Amino acid sequence: MAASASKCFLQRLPCNSTSTSFLLNDIYKSSYVCPSTPLRSTKRAVVQAQSRPTWLPGLDPPPYLDGSLAGDFGFDPLGLGEDPESLKWYVQAELVHARFAMAGIAGILFTDLLRTTGISKLPVWYEAGATKFDFASTRTLLIVQLILMGFVETKRYMDFVNPGSQAEGPFFGIEAAFKGLEPGYPGGPLLNPLGLAKDIKNAHDWKLKEIKNGRLAMVAMLGIFVQASVTHASPIENLVQHLSDPWHKTIIQIISGSSS
Repeated sequence: MAASASKCFLQRLPCNSTSTSFLLNDIYKSSYVCPSTPLRSTKRAVVQAQSRPTWLPGLDPPPYLDGSLAGDFGFDPLGLGEDPESLKWYVQAELVHARFAMAGIAGILFTDLLRTTGISKLPVWYEAGATKFDFASTRTLLIVQLILMGFVETKRYMDFVNPGSQAEGPFFGIEAAFKGLEPGYPGGPLLNPLGLAKDIKNAHDWKLKEIKNGRLAMVAMLGIFVQASVTHASPIENLVQHLSDPWHKTIIQIISGSSS
């Protein structure tokens, strides 16, 4: 009797309505089949829509973020990626920032560990830029850095505009060692010595792992910046201080002490 009542009720609803698809899931075992929308295909579409992870559970991602990009969880509250060309550039910008953040985190923690253990007399990371070196002046180092970074960033931009165009060139044949797999993934024996993700088109898992770790590193860098501004100490020093008295040397006590 319940199944018959459900059939009569569903016949009064449009077959392509949202309410129909949800009701079909509830009476999946009944014999009703919508003429224009097969029962099994409707159930499959609803399940697929619910199975895609999003940054906020239950939130429908924007249509231009279809899940094809690595690390796409539908997060774009400002709508910056509505333009397809801008979205391509934002993807590359996030990838570069993520890699710089991962390298920065590794460099800060490694040098700070050497400094706090007394192995080396390296400056704390936020004072390293003001350090004077005997082998070159600050002006010389700045000029060399501008030249090298300018060359690398120019090559990266040209490869983004014309993919694969920078794999060959007159610069002593070095370009061949950075033969691009696709924009943002130069590869080659120098940047991919282990031969991971040679088939970059099907390396979605590797791309996802990299962007997840990169986003975590960017958040960690922000935390280190704030930590240095509040505590005037390095991350390893803060960790040692916290472990020496975990119940009293916490972020709450530090913030409350700095505000008083």
